[in-house]
Amino acid sequence: MLKSCSYCSGIHDRTHVCSSKPNRMKTTTYIDKFRWTRAWQKKRKQINERDKHMCQVCIRERNNTQLKYNYINIEVHHIESVANDWNKRLDDDNLICLCSYHHKMSEGGEISKDELSSIVQDQQARFKLS
Repeated sequence: MLKSCSYCSGIHDRTHVCSSKPNRMKTTTYIDKFRWTRAWQKKRKQINERDKHMCQVCIRERNNTQLKYNYINIEVHHIESVANDWNKRLDDDNLICLCSYHHKMSEGGEISKDELSSIVQDQQARFKLS
């Protein structure tokens, strides 16, 4: 059976693989693979528990906070990105819970790394007391 080819506009047999078809190879990086490791899953759970599953910027009512006790769409953020410093990927001092809004702001540089680090230090001290 013949079919029209969407890549070269020719007519081929159904089983024919057109040479004009682009190769779409999925490239996975070591960072993508890291996100599925057991060590990351465990660390992410620990950080969520430390931060009570709430955005730490929202609780402190900084950077355009809409809802003080925000527990919706919480993500664990690397203050110093994994690509920049692989050795800090599982450090408690480098991880913080943020809502998706503040996560995008921090990724874009609107929230400074120093500000996030000071929040983490404060949260670490509170967590050790309880």
